[in-house]
Amino acid sequence: MKITTFSFPTPTVFGAGSVAQLRARIVPMGMHRPLVVTDPGLVTTAAFQLLAQALGVERRDRDWFVFSGVHPNPVEQDVRDAAAAFRAHQCDGVIAMGGGSPLDVGKAARLLVKRPGFDFARFYDESDWSHLAPCVAIPTTAGTGSEVGRSSVITLDATHRKAVLFHPELLAGLVILDPQLTVGLPPKLTAATGADALTHCIESFTCPQFHPLCDGIALEGIHLIVDALPRAYRDGSDLEARGRMLVAAAMGAVAFQKDLGVVHSLAHPLSTVCGLHHGLANALCLVAGMRFCADRKPGIYRRVGVACGLDVLQGADAEADQRTIQFIADFLGGMGLNTRLEAHGVRHEHLEALVAQAVADPCHQTNVVPVSPEDFRKLYLEVL
Repeated sequence: MKITTFSFPTPTVFGAGSVAQLRARIVPMGMHRPLVVTDPGLVTTAAFQLLAQALGVERRDRDWFVFSGVHPNPVEQDVRDAAAAFRAHQCDGVIAMGGGSPLDVGKAARLLVKRPGFDFARFYDESDWSHLAPCVAIPTTAGTGSEVGRSSVITLDATHRKAVLFHPELLAGLVILDPQLTVGLPPKLTAATGADALTHCIESFTCPQFHPLCDGIALEGIHLIVDALPRAYRDGSDLEARGRMLVAAAMGAVAFQKDLGVVHSLAHPLSTVCGLHHGLANALCLVAGMRFCADRKPGIYRRVGVACGLDVLQGADAEADQRTIQFIADFLGGMGLNTRLEAHGVRHEHLEALVAQAVADPCHQTNVVPVSPEDFRKLYLEVL
């Protein structure tokens, strides 16, 4: 696999083995003493060893440092602890490595490096976030696309709910997409993270905001995922499939500049209240969310079906939608993503908290059709 570079808009290095270029790439960014932000599970993996070799194993705790305290669904204290480690080691940049959680924490930690002790509940009262420390984002999963995102999703102390901290300055200065770093991802996580990317593409395409550039990116992302995700799930060493999924995940995150929809508003509380992996939560809610939307606005999934490789250009809107939705249901089911929420610890007693948080979540405000509190309750019960 040839190593290539492109920018859209983030400068990106893509290809198997590209992480080996890391040290050469960070020096021109003014980064000589980076803090690597990751999670505790990743530091024992082969992927982390490849990063350590790129930075110099013997230089660890001298020229580069590690903060590995990120939770699976990151909380505000993760960001504060990462920023404290940055200051304690007198670092000059961040290398965020892992899934969406370490990437979000690594990007956001720079906010507290700039303004120690800042109250995140007042985030949108502050407009000047210029001159943040440089950041490199290196995903080890193909799902969130946080590496190309201008936001971080963090559960705040003040609300105990996920909040989106959005600012253009949060965009990483460099992204490295190396499929070798995702080879060790187990099949279940490969499927769940891939379903996250698929949900991003589908929901961003059907979001009614006008952004035809993102529409095209979303549809091609769906096309790539339908081809590559089953292959990566079956054979984790398939570097071509792994690489396509990394690109598709980044495309999904670019596409959801348009915003998202009801499925994400269902999924976010499942992570906050019940601790579900975000990609898994999206996967378990996606088909129900699509049916809900199609029933109220027939025809919205026809072009999604075409991107999936279905012949749905002719015929009634409702038929095109149902064939597309059934394809997605079978696609997810083929990777074990057709279980009920109860199989993952969600109980009826969680329902009211889930509904309250779903209603408060901003994603459904850009859904293709309106969603009421009673709609959320019915949707949760449908997948419970």
